[in-house]
This record gives sequence, structure tokens and C-alpha cells, in this order.
Amino acid sequence: MNESALLAILLSLASAAGYALAAVAQSRLAAQGGKGVGQLLTRPLWWWAVGLNAAGALMHVAALHYGPLTLVQPLGALTLVAALPLSAYYERRRVGRREWRGAAWTLAGLTGLIAVTGPASPGDALSVNEALAIATGTALLLAFLVRAGAHSAHGGGLGLATASGVASGVASALTQTVTASLARELPSGPPAWWGTTLVAVLVAAFAVGGLLLSQAAYRDGLAAPLAVVNLANPAAAAVIGVALLGESFHGGPLGWLTAAASACVAARGVLMLTGATPPAPALAATPPHPNHAPTPPADLPPTLSLPPLPLPLPLPPLAGDVHSTEPAVHIPA
Repeated sequence: MNESALLAILLSLASAAGYALAAVAQSRLAAQGGKGVGQLLTRPLWWWAVGLNAAGALMHVAALHYGPLTLVQPLGALTLVAALPLSAYYERRRVGRREWRGAAWTLAGLTGLIAVTGPASPGDALSVNEALAIATGTALLLAFLVRAGAHSAHGGGLGLATASGVASGVASALTQTVTASLARELPSGPPAWWGTTLVAVLVAAFAVGGLLLSQAAYRDGLAAPLAVVNLANPAAAAVIGVALLGESFHGGPLGWLTAAASACVAARGVLMLTGATPPAPALAATPPHPNHAPTPPADLPPTLSLPPLPLPLPLPPLAGDVHSTEPAVHIPA
């Protein structure tokens, strides 16, 4: 292994750790309550999450500079695996077996999807007109997902997580357009300055929107929404690449079959994470107060309450009873 590949691996692991810490911070914010953006802006933990997300993104870009996409992207999927023990540590509990199994299934499916996805050729990027069309369609899709989540009986966490992943994936695709435009490498030629500026504004809008949508999704927990975000992000990028950039899956029909099977495996992992119940945190035992009687454990069956028994009636005195005040009756033989 050369030095560039080793540096790419280290940067990818650091990026995954940054994203995982940011997700845990957002999950803790969601558990504390508060839905308004103004409340988030006043909390230091929110700015820690923003900084960690930004650091993770920068290290991911740096890793792609030193290593190929087929090496960097699977390591980025370790965000889910790192977030589970970190979240359990802050919640003072252990990670359940179903959570580990769900994370393993999701990671396997995500790795399979990334392995058969071909990167874009150098210079291939969306034109400004294509970027604007993609942004319009994405905005309509996000509005539908957010509206469906608002009317969902279960809180719509997975729908919001899907919207977050799609927004982040589209932001990545539009970023490629901005960088190619600034380098004058767009296939359609250098666009007008206002076109590049407009696409850059859209990149910032989708990036911030994805962050806020993920924050809303974490109200229903961490593991399942984070898994959906990690799946929707490369899926959105793959759809754009196949539909507009002429990309395809490696291996021809076998690659498409592998992608479909990987999607099913990842979906099974998400379902396992959705139904996983985290173990209750261990509580420290406190000694009973000397003036209070110990309370029975909550898992014991309730005791039956019987009505009070009536007191026995006094019996009539017997003959010859020394305590009797009546004369004894003697029957002659």
C-alpha cells in the first residue's frame, strides 16, 4: 500500500468519525426538544454539530484527492457503525444485538451499491441548465417528503431522513458543476457568471436544508434515520449520474442485479434498525432510607387484597364454668 492510499484511508476514517460525532450531537439536541431554527441557533451543541459536519466533508474531499472513489466511499459508510457505540456511550447503555445486526446489513448493502457504481469521468458535470432543472425537481420532491412526514402518524422520521440524504446528494452533484464551471471544464462551455453564482447558492441551500432535515429526523432516534441518510445520499447521486452523465453500474446486467440485491440487503438492515429497541440504561442502586420501608420490585405480581374477616361471636357459657355468673344446673343421676 502506497502513502497516498494510506493517507486516503486515514482521512476517510477521520471523516466518518466527524460525521458520526455530528450525528450523535444532533440526536442529543433532538432528545432535548425544541423544533424552531431560532432555538437551535442559540445552542452551542448545534454549532458543534455544524462544525463537525463541515470538518467531515472537508476530510472526505481531501480523501478523494489522495484515493479512488472505490476506496473512500465504503470507508465513509462506517459513519453508521461509529455512531451506534458513541450514542450508546452518551446514553449510558449498551448497543443491542438487533442494532448491530441492522447496522451490519445496512453497511453490507451500502458497500455493495458503492462497489458497482462508476465514478464520473474527468470533466463530466451537469450543465447550468441541467443543474437548475435538477434543483427544481429536487425541491418538489423534498416538499412532498416533508409534507408526508408532517402528516405521518409515526412522526415521519424516515421520510425526513430520505429528504436529507437526497438534499445532500444533490448538493454534491451541484458542487461538481460549480467546480467545473470555475475551472472552465464544463462540456457545454463556460457559463455566465450569474449561472455559476446561482448554482453555488443552490448548493448552500441544499446543504443547509439537508442538515436541518436530518436534525428533524433524529427526533425518532439515531440508528434508522442515519442509515437512511447514508443510503439516500449515494442513491440520489447515482440516479443523477445514470440519468444525465451517462454513467452505469460496473459489470453490465450483473452490476444492475448486484445493485438491486444490495438495495434489498440495505432495506432489511434499515427495517431491523427501525424495530430495534435500545436496552434500558443501567441505573445505580441507591440504599433505602432508614425511615422508609423498602418498596417491592415493579415486576412482582400485585398482591390480593381480601376483605377483613368478621370477629367471632361470644359462645354461651358452659355448665360449671367458674367465670359464669349463672348457677349451674345439676341433673340427678
